Amino acid sequence: MTYDEARVQLIAWRDDYPDNPFESDRLLRKLLARYLDGVRLGDLERRASSFATAMTSVVGPAATRYEQREHLAEFTPYDGIGRRIDRVDFDPSYHVAGEAVWASGVVALSGEPGRAFEQATLLYLLSLEGEAGHACPATCTIGLARALRRRARAEVADRFLPALLEADYALADRGAQFLTEVQGGSDVGANACVAEPSDDGVTYLITGEKWFCSVADANQFFVTARVPGAVTGTAGLGSFVVPRELDGHPNGFALRRLKDKLGTRGLASGEIDFVGARAWPIGPLEEGFRTAVSVVLNTSRWMTSVGAAGIMRRAVIEARNFARHREAFGQPIERFAAVQLTLADMSVAADGALALVMALTDVEDRIDAQRATEDDVHWHRLLVNLVKYLTSRQATNVARDGIEVLGGNGTIEEFSVLPRLYRDAIVYESWEGTHNVLAAQVLNDLRRLPLLEVASARLRALVRGDVAGLNDGLTIALEGLARCRDDDEFATWHLREALDRLGYVGEAIYLADAGSPVAAYHLLVRTAPGYDGTTDVGLAERVEKLLAT
Repeated sequence: MTYDEARVQLIAWRDDYPDNPFESDRLLRKLLARYLDGVRLGDLERRASSFATAMTSVVGPAATRYEQREHLAEFTPYDGIGRRIDRVDFDPSYHVAGEAVWASGVVALSGEPGRAFEQATLLYLLSLEGEAGHACPATCTIGLARALRRRARAEVADRFLPALLEADYALADRGAQFLTEVQGGSDVGANACVAEPSDDGVTYLITGEKWFCSVADANQFFVTARVPGAVTGTAGLGSFVVPRELDGHPNGFALRRLKDKLGTRGLASGEIDFVGARAWPIGPLEEGFRTAVSVVLNTSRWMTSVGAAGIMRRAVIEARNFARHREAFGQPIERFAAVQLTLADMSVAADGALALVMALTDVEDRIDAQRATEDDVHWHRLLVNLVKYLTSRQATNVARDGIEVLGGNGTIEEFSVLPRLYRDAIVYESWEGTHNVLAAQVLNDLRRLPLLEVASARLRALVRGDVAGLNDGLTIALEGLARCRDDDEFATWHLREALDRLGYVGEAIYLADAGSPVAAYHLLVRTAPGYDGTTDVGLAERVEKLLAT
């Protein structure tokens, strides 16, 4: 093979990326049709198709530029005459992408209760480019908008919500959430930022530092702060909205610096000091931590899971197309059994994650529309932590496997999107709680609420036909978590293994329910702990079937 012939193969690989990645995503469209129908499904399909085209033609090329180190956001603390402005400056391409993202309605739909499927679908499509500098701002804005809509007094919501719901990027306010402090991290109860009542009897003045502040350029901040005289720990934290400016001047805050992160580099994350920043409470002060977790953090956990599924989908597209066109040792590399197995594992992981994420989205949709039952709320309580915990780790693994399929080329930033996907996926793993924090939350909830009973009823209702191993796998998973719930010593060492098992079995069940029993079985025997791969018969035939779809 000549140099030119090899480059022809690479050109064919790049040209194989779909112009409309929504139209070509059969599983996504199938799942949406299972959950939605009629006018709502048609409207979503048209909106998603339009945004998918914009992703390929506008957002993707722009992100390729502003995610490069020489074009990252820069911090400008002072203007030309020495006034403190704390401005974040972006490459113009960043705003080109932002216009397309905001125009999709992914954020503006927050003003309409019960639009979770629309928002999840649009964020999933955005995540085909990784975080892309805008997935986090969109998610944080959605979380703040939901908090204001659900929890704030009418006069507070009327003041701050409309600008967050603006679909015109040039006019819209972007939201951020600042919870983390240097001494606390995931231990939010150790936070020391203080909110003192102001003289007007309505607002509070916040003083303290926040350590990890993504969307440092936001117009509105969701901030937790300790109220004087309140109890210690998380129960003493209130939730507030803090505007970036008042009367055209910075509202009592200073941006120290931007952080140099492994991934999500197009996104401006920094460290912020508050000194008497005027803030408006969101909901009752004594329920501040509840607002932060149940609305804001859980929204982010859901959408981070959606983003992880999008990252996996893109990695699968890139790896499968590359294997189809790239030749080595006289044949396309997709003909080698080892490559076929890697591609099958990647594809099934991506499909399983999407199926589980859409199950979570279904509950999110009902909760946001105030149509949820008590069982829905309990199911959501388990799913939102489990799905975020599982899918973020799957995304890292799938992106890494995609890099392996591309070989040395896969490590080159300019060659493909995969290095960026990998870096972003690793950051996603730590967002909104580390794996151990999420696992501990699940365990705490298992001990207080009938989550296992709800999980058993929900998942067993979906198991039908003769898909091998699903009922047995679910039994093993539920027994493992029940033992963790009842045995502290066992939970100390085996909780995450038990969560892995339930997560993978759950993905397999939802895949089978969506009409993919072969993928469900492959996921079960290849990933669920406790299954012996040496007894896996028919592997070659199954991989062939999976790669034919």
